[in-house]
Amino acid sequence: MKANDLLPIGELARRTGLSVSAIRFYEERGLVEALRTSGNQRRFLRGDIRRLSFILIAQRLGLSLAEIEEALAGLPQGRTPNAADWKRISGSIRKRIEDQIASLEKMRDSLDGCIGCGCLSLKKCALYNADDKWGESGTGPRVLR
Repeated sequence: MKANDLLPIGELARRTGLSVSAIRFYEERGLVEALRTSGNQRRFLRGDIRRLSFILIAQRLGLSLAEIEEALAGLPQGRTPNAADWKRISGSIRKRIEDQIASLEKMRDSLDGCIGCGCLSLKKCALYNADDKWGESGTGPRVLR
């Protein structure tokens, strides 16, 4: 491994847009692993730019940190992930994202219908909640959960 393959934490922060403290947090969680210099300074592999970028993207998609940890557990430490690695990871979270999309589409379509009706009342709505049938199963947003 060449010295220019290793990045100090500040450079990794600059390249990913993360704060140094966020990188340390992800390091504590085992999502990235720092090598230490003789002066005990952290150095990260260039591949960690991709790992941290993946974390940011996955969080924006709504994945929990536990789900992200599980996905990254399949990636190699010590080498830059390749296309096959990323394909395996994306396949493992694709179902989760598709379920999320379906839920959002259902929510959008239900919202359009409710606003289009004009009654804005789940107690009175003959189309979506005739005789307040959803109220019998408990409180809260029963349909869109």
